[in-house]
Amino acid sequence: MLTLPPGFQRTISVFSATFRKDVWKKVELLLTGAIICPGSRTVCNLLRSVGLHRERCFAKYHRLLNRDKWSAKWIAQVLLKVLVRTFTQDGEELVLVLDDTIERRRGQKITKRDTYRDPVRSSKSQLTKCSGLRWLCLALLTRLPWLKPGEYWALPVLTVLCAPERFYNKLGRQPKKLTDWAHQVITWLSRQTAGLGRAVYLVGDGAFATYKLFMHAQSLAIGLIGRMKLNARLFYPPEEKRPKGKRGPMPCIGKRLPSMKKLLADKRTKWLPAIFSEWYREKQKKMLIASGVAIWHKSKAEMVKVRWVLLKDPEGKKEPMLFACSDWELPPEKIVTLFLRRWKVEVTFAEVRRHLGVETQRQWADLAIERTTPSLMALFSIVCLFANTLHKRHPIRPNTTAWYKKQKITFSDVLSAVRLEIWAKSKLSISLFKDDIGSFSAKIRYLQFLLTQAVP
Repeated sequence: MLTLPPGFQRTISVFSATFRKDVWKKVELLLTGAIICPGSRTVCNLLRSVGLHRERCFAKYHRLLNRDKWSAKWIAQVLLKVLVRTFTQDGEELVLVLDDTIERRRGQKITKRDTYRDPVRSSKSQLTKCSGLRWLCLALLTRLPWLKPGEYWALPVLTVLCAPERFYNKLGRQPKKLTDWAHQVITWLSRQTAGLGRAVYLVGDGAFATYKLFMHAQSLAIGLIGRMKLNARLFYPPEEKRPKGKRGPMPCIGKRLPSMKKLLADKRTKWLPAIFSEWYREKQKKMLIASGVAIWHKSKAEMVKVRWVLLKDPEGKKEPMLFACSDWELPPEKIVTLFLRRWKVEVTFAEVRRHLGVETQRQWADLAIERTTPSLMALFSIVCLFANTLHKRHPIRPNTTAWYKKQKITFSDVLSAVRLEIWAKSKLSISLFKDDIGSFSAKIRYLQFLLTQAVP
C-alpha cells in the first residue's frame, strides 16, 4: 500500500485535529491517491493508485465524502494559517484574490447544477454556455521559494459552491447571489486574519465592485480592490466648513465628479507616468495614471469613500480602465499592481483541471459534491507545501527536453517532484520477505498497472 513519506506526514499533521482518528487514516490514503493518480479523481481510481484495488471494504472510503463528519471551513482556517506562516514573512501584508469559476458537470441528480456562461471558451464576439457548477474561490497570492523575483502563485484556501436561482425557487427561499456569498467570505476572512496584525487586501473583478461589498470590507478593515465602470457615480468629499448662508445638516457628499470619459479627453487632467513590469502579456508597459479620493454614492444607505484610479494607454492600444479601493490611503500604482496579480488565479484554475482532476469526479450526492472540488482545490496548496520541504533540501528544477528549454517552474514540475519523492520513499505493497529481484519486479508490475489506468 502506498503511503506518504514521513516528511510529508509531518507537514500535514496540523490537519489531523480536524478529523477523527479513523477518518484521518482514510484522508491520508485518499490524499496520496489524489497526488499519484494519473487519471480521473474518482474514489475507485484513488484506491487503485495506492494499491487497494482488492480492498473489500471500499465503501468506507466513499463515506468519507458523503457521511463522515468533518468541516471544510475548519480545514480552510488551518490551511490559511499554515500558508501564511510558511510562505510569508512576519508583518508582510496579505494579498488574496476572490474569483468564481465554472466546473463543467452533467447529470440530472446534481441538484445545484445550472447553465452558465463559459468564461474559457467565450469571447466578446461569441457567447458559449456550459452546464456545470459555480464555485467561488478565495486564494492567497504569495511568492514561493522556487519562483523568480516578482512572480506570484495563487494558492486556494476556501472554495464555496454557489447554488443557482432555480435551486432556491424550488425550496421557496430567496435566491442567494454571488455577491451574497462574497459577503460571507469577506466576513470569514476578517475573522481569520484579525489576530495576525497585518494589512489585508482582497482583489476581485467587476462582479464584486458593488456598494455593499465595499462598505462591508471597509468596515472590517480589508482593502477591497475592484474594477469599476467608467460611468460610476463618484462625488467629491464634502466641505469641512459649512457654506455661508446655508442652514441644516452638513452635506454627506460634494459635487459630482466629471464622467471618466470627460476626464480622458480633458487636457487639464493631470496624468502621471507609471511603468509596470508585468502587464498581461507585455513587460515594462508604460501607462498614464490619474487618481483621487471620492465618495461612491447611490443613496444615504449606500455610500463609501474610495480611491479611484483611472488608467490610460499613451499608445492608444488598450482601453481605459477604472479601479477603486476601499483603502483610500493606498498609492495608485500599488492598487493597479495588486489588481494585475489577480490573473494568477486563472492559471491555478487551469492547473487544477489539467493535473488534479477537477471536472473528472463523479459524485452525485450533494454533500460529496460540496466536499470533493474544494478538496482538490486545496490539494494545489498542499502540494506546494510538500514541495517547499523538498526545495529546502534540493532546489526544484524545471523538466526540460532537447526541443523545449523550459526556464520557469510550473505546477507540473512541482507535482512531479512530489510524486517522485513518494515513489522513492515508499515500499509500495511489497513483502519484506521477497528478494531484491522479486521486489523490483513487483514494483514494475505495479507501475504498469498505474499506466494502464491512465489510458482513457
